Amino acid sequence: MARKKSPHLTESELRLMEVLWSHSPATVAEVLERLPDTPPLAYSTVITTLRILETKGFVRHIKDGRAFQYEPLVARDEARRTALRQMMHRLFEGSPELLMATLFESGDVDRKELQRLRKLIEKAGNQP
Repeated sequence: MARKKSPHLTESELRLMEVLWSHSPATVAEVLERLPDTPPLAYSTVITTLRILETKGFVRHIKDGRAFQYEPLVARDEARRTALRQMMHRLFEGSPELLMATLFESGDVDRKELQRLRKLIEKAGNQP
């Protein structure tokens, strides 16, 4: 049975989006050249993944001579917010409080990060 297409970014798609967010527009060859070597990807895999991203509405292509140049249609921050909302709904019952409590209880947040988060929470609490 074929795997259901995800409207969200897969790990492979995210790798290509990271390149495009930093260096766009870019041809398939330029994306491939800027990808980390691990794991290596074939040219055909990159072009197929870019076409999938285009179908999903994350990128578009512009014809430049014989080559296509790809550029993101979704900003990195927007993709982060969408992924966070999706994760919050899937794993944390849609509760920002449960998500944050889990993060803090994990012990993975250091003192400096906690201070920055406190400031962000205070700032958010002061907004109308």
